Amino acid sequence: MTDLALYGHPFSSYTQKVLVALYENATPFAFRNIGPETPENASEWLRRWPLRKFPILAEGDRTVAEASIIIEYLQLTQPGPVALIPEDPMAALDVRFLDRFFDLHVMSPMQRAVDGALTGDPEKRQDAMAVAVETLDRSYAWLEEHLAGREWAAGEAFTLADCAAAPSLFYADWTHPIADTYPVLRGYRARLLARPSFARAVDGARKYRHFFPLGAPERD
Repeated sequence: MTDLALYGHPFSSYTQKVLVALYENATPFAFRNIGPETPENASEWLRRWPLRKFPILAEGDRTVAEASIIIEYLQLTQPGPVALIPEDPMAALDVRFLDRFFDLHVMSPMQRAVDGALTGDPEKRQDAMAVAVETLDRSYAWLEEHLAGREWAAGEAFTLADCAAAPSLFYADWTHPIADTYPVLRGYRARLLARPSFARAVDGARKYRHFFPLGAPERD
């Protein structure tokens, strides 16, 4: 029985980011779903992390917060066959930069559009979507050039950067579809969806799609 527990929600993009890392290395863990049907999980989550953000990873008395840091922690304490952060410091720096790129320039604008929709105010929804579209268009264009000739975000190896890319591009394309003029980026997103670790995370969240406030498309 493992002492490792992940607190989060299957439909949460940052929870999925960590799930991909755990599934990549078949790391044993217990999933603690945070929802109205499991108040005991929510209580323990808030006791451990009163800032009310998930996911968090719990191992004994240690609590690890923030998805990227959780994956770093897993690499240190639960190393497996897939090295999600390269040993070479410069290569690792590239991976960490890309991780931040996907979180800040893809995930964040997508979330802004979602938050705007959740207000229920049509004007706020429109304004948030306009900002998201502008940012995502710039990000898509940069990624189209960056990913040329690469299988994964940082090169030939699947890394932390791809753990970040998978849920961010998944939901970003729902929010502002990646145009046909970005075939490289569209191909990369398709490879992420076909990766067993992310496919498992997507399938685990399928029943929650009706919660997506912008309307989940009939695909993926």
